Amino acid sequence: MWRVIRVSVTTNAAASRWRHLGGAVLLHGLFFVVITVAAVQLLSINAPRCPQLISIMVALSTAYVAGLARWDRLGRWRPVWMAALLVAWFALLVLAPVVRSAVAWCAVPLACLVLQALRPVAAQLTLTGISVALVFALKGPPFDPMAVLLPIGAVWAAAAMYRRQQRLLEELQRTRAELAARQREAGALSERSRIARDLHDTLTQELAASRTLLQAADREWERFPDRARERMRTVARYLGDNLVEARRMIADLTPSALDADDLSAALAELCARARSYDTATEIRCVTVGEQKPLPPNTTSDLLRVVQGALANVRDHAKAHHVTVALRYDDREVAVEVRDDGAGFTPGATVTSAQRGFGLNAMRDRVRAHGGEFDVTSTPGSGTVIHARVPVTHAEPVMAG
Repeated sequence: MWRVIRVSVTTNAAASRWRHLGGAVLLHGLFFVVITVAAVQLLSINAPRCPQLISIMVALSTAYVAGLARWDRLGRWRPVWMAALLVAWFALLVLAPVVRSAVAWCAVPLACLVLQALRPVAAQLTLTGISVALVFALKGPPFDPMAVLLPIGAVWAAAAMYRRQQRLLEELQRTRAELAARQREAGALSERSRIARDLHDTLTQELAASRTLLQAADREWERFPDRARERMRTVARYLGDNLVEARRMIADLTPSALDADDLSAALAELCARARSYDTATEIRCVTVGEQKPLPPNTTSDLLRVVQGALANVRDHAKAHHVTVALRYDDREVAVEVRDDGAGFTPGATVTSAQRGFGLNAMRDRVRAHGGEFDVTSTPGSGTVIHARVPVTHAEPVMAG
């Protein structure tokens, strides 16, 4: 999200800088080329009032550059600056007939500045005034229609192109703003979904298991008080762990079981918890292949997949034997949870909201890393949950 905001700020600043240049760097370059050529021509022929005309050209060029460089600071003084430029330009048209046809072309970049510096009505009137000034200065004698019409046509064509460019820039700004807003919204929704999965795969399941133990302790309190007290102590211990987990999630949502980034050890600890929750009579945890370092997000999500699968076994399967397998090879890492419980029909309507959310959350976690998630089950014949993630994925793939 912050990256999008930084890009938007940079883009807006660049667009603002482009607009205050009038979006016409070549036209501004044309202005200085024309002024330079006219000054050289005046010097070469030693025209009358040459020093005064050169001084006007220097002042005009200096004011032009200073206004562009200090555009943001000009603020409400831009119309005054624009008026000074136009007065100096018109003075050159009137006082320097030798270079009048060349200086007339300075009207094109000046027109772009007028559109940027003045309000729409004032800009339209000023462009009309520039056109009248060109007609007055270039009317002759002798009268040459092309010498008059070409600069005027170039002024209005440049103004039209400038307006079109400004509309395109504004549309681009709106599009980028809308895109940034949608990206922020998508990021917020993705973050909410991730938090929901984390809560489901950690605190919700642990609390459900603690409730099961408390219910068992209540049933056994009269006949087997020692066993009931042991269950109570187990619940108290795990509730303490859950409190630590909740605080860690508030801090950074990092799983507490992954302090050493050891997925195999974390799965072993998870299986030990599942045994204490009476998930199944036997729970085996095996690791096949040489363990490879994985990104923290990948390790965390694979652990959560197994945690969700074991919670489903405990709540629905009534299994006797469960095997949790972690497999490494050169291309991928895979986890598999196999049980011999009641099973179900994959794709059928899931009556338990917890179970339906859990399977979807597992699938989302795996697919976020470019992996594959499979569920194989038959009623009465157990369930196999299999997740595979390429080891080359360093971070989850984010949409947009």
